[in-house]
Amino acid sequence: MKIMFRADASLQMGTGHVMRCQTLAQALKNNGANVEFICRKHKGNLIDKIRSNGFNVHELEVLEEIDNKLVHSHWLGATQQQDTDDCIEILKAEKINWLIVDHYALDEQWQKRLKSYYEKLMVIDDLADRKHQCDVLLDQNFGRSSKEYQELVPTAAKLLMGSKYALLRPEFRKYRQYSLNRRKVDKFKKLLINMGGADPDNITGKVLERLHIAKLPKDVEITIVMGKTAPHLASVIDSANKLPYRSEVKVDVDNMAELMANADIAIGASGATTWERCCLGLPTIQLITAYNQEFIASKLNKINAIKLVEIDDVVENLENFQYWMKSTGESASKVTNGTGIKRILDFLV
Repeated sequence: MKIMFRADASLQMGTGHVMRCQTLAQALKNNGANVEFICRKHKGNLIDKIRSNGFNVHELEVLEEIDNKLVHSHWLGATQQQDTDDCIEILKAEKINWLIVDHYALDEQWQKRLKSYYEKLMVIDDLADRKHQCDVLLDQNFGRSSKEYQELVPTAAKLLMGSKYALLRPEFRKYRQYSLNRRKVDKFKKLLINMGGADPDNITGKVLERLHIAKLPKDVEITIVMGKTAPHLASVIDSANKLPYRSEVKVDVDNMAELMANADIAIGASGATTWERCCLGLPTIQLITAYNQEFIASKLNKINAIKLVEIDDVVENLENFQYWMKSTGESASKVTNGTGIKRILDFLV
């Protein structure tokens, strides 16, 4: 089986789209599929990382001309017409069984033009804001309803809706019970901060500024996780070294599940790592760092699965952890159990 992914990462859009595609790609590869990627060379791309994980990547250049049709058209680095032209040059060499696209800047215009080059199409989306011509559509967001896509996809399309389909790597399922067991005892000794791989607005640095005045347990250990493409990485390392608590910045980690499982509280963005923290029942102070995260955050906040706050309220919530930590972690653990990949594979292989 030949499968091609079309997904991008950049400083602007972050790393989440490519990371979740890699998770699905690895599972497909483990099931015998021949998997490749098509990625545009945006600043902050993850092309080298994808290759380091054993996948062939076809590179596309970033161009000046873009569309204005979609809210996120500017994320593409080309017009949809040019992107299809570029993709056709790659896809025409061999018939693709599944084309899997995860990109807010692409819609039915792109999909229709490539129709003769693939057998089936899967779309990964979060927004329900544009039309698709697909066979399967995945929206892993908690609280998402099929009704929101009924007018956006063909009648025959299979809709995979909700966080039970969350694209989580196997290690999160592996660490789930260990993580839940250690939370039976209330304690706050390890704080994990992860505002996404790129964090272009330096939310991490702003959080660290506020931690300088926080009255946390004296023996607390703070771990900050960032990607190596993060533009403010150096300043974050400098800020972490000046904190009055034991602190460490980790870059491009490959043991995120272990780090989360051993953390007592997290401060994080409302992006793809939300589902990782929920699977492990990790109590999280969550910040909205992009408007497209508002749906996820509001839904989870309503069921007490996260502590949704403004950045100026982070310290107060950390200092009063005993009033919300246990209940929030328990609610989070019910959102997803880490079996999403298996559910999705049932429709692809």
